[in-house]
Amino acid sequence: MRTVGVEEELLLVDPETGEPRALSAAVLARAAQDDAEGEVFEKELHNQMLEFATRPQARMADLGAEIVRCRGEAARHAGEIGCAVAALATSPLPVSPKVGMGRRYRWMAEQYGIATQEQLVLGCHVHVSVESDDEAVAVLDRIRPWLSTLAALSANSPFWQGKDTSYSSYRSRVWQRWPSAGPTEAFGSAERYHRTVADMVATGVLLDDGMIYFDARLSSRYPTVEIRVADVCLHADTALLVAALARGLVETAAREWREGRPPLEHGVSLLRLAAWRAARSGLEDELLHPVTMRRMPADAVVRALLDHVGEALEDAGDLDRVRATVSDLLGRGNGARVQRQLLERTGSLREVVAECVRLTQGEPHGRRTGHSSSTRA
Repeated sequence: MRTVGVEEELLLVDPETGEPRALSAAVLARAAQDDAEGEVFEKELHNQMLEFATRPQARMADLGAEIVRCRGEAARHAGEIGCAVAALATSPLPVSPKVGMGRRYRWMAEQYGIATQEQLVLGCHVHVSVESDDEAVAVLDRIRPWLSTLAALSANSPFWQGKDTSYSSYRSRVWQRWPSAGPTEAFGSAERYHRTVADMVATGVLLDDGMIYFDARLSSRYPTVEIRVADVCLHADTALLVAALARGLVETAAREWREGRPPLEHGVSLLRLAAWRAARSGLEDELLHPVTMRRMPADAVVRALLDHVGEALEDAGDLDRVRATVSDLLGRGNGARVQRQLLERTGSLREVVAECVRLTQGEPHGRRTGHSSSTRA
């Protein structure tokens, strides 16, 4: 059974106003006092962000428990220094991002200018174990067309600087400003993948291979494929769904490779259009079908993904759980829909953030936690 790990980036916010707070250093210092959690949380590019990484798990039930536990610990540590965490892929309220200290972040700010300043966006990265670099690159080549569907399922960033962007995942559009971000061509071999990465770093445009921001890449730290297209998901069960589907995609691709089935030959130009369509529509309209690259209703494309990975999901014991979660998600809507519905109901982006703080921790919709702002924004 392939193991899966999840990295989530959470937004630190003021519990009263909903505005992002640049307190990651204080939260990390608090977490470091707890030896059991010291290696779970990490700093990120901006001081309003907090990242955690689960341990790799073979059973999705265990991974789901890890995600919930890590979110709860993040909320506890943040609360101890007077802020809260929200699984929002962009801040609904206006914000002035604060780039973190350190040589790496200073280099990025100098090299990329305003693009670095604006990258207060929060994602969910899924690591799926692989047996070798050869298998990993074969997987990368075969999962490329399906990644936009994962992006649509996870879309959770409709607002930017206090305005509705008309996108479901505006995070992904901001992320594309990095020079190495986005879909890739098929590599064909591990040797070509590593040569491409080395050539990109050798240009001097990137600091190192940690700045290879492909939609999916070989991890430089673990024997995994790292899938990086998802917004951080508002609900923990959506994050678990993305992880289960990611493992299904990796296993399905590996089987196709072993059977000698070639990858689909879609070029980067089409993949970029599919990614844009997913970011714009989410689950609300049409997506590009990963096989035909023609428009179809979003729910039909999601069903095509389930059919594609169904055998792998069933073999892993995940099929029933995934089907049920997909059904719930299509009915409830992804994070982008939930945020817009909250704004329509309350008329306040501050209330949107307050409710998303509660949903991040799995609390029932509408439950109060002792602090809320009734001020409209």
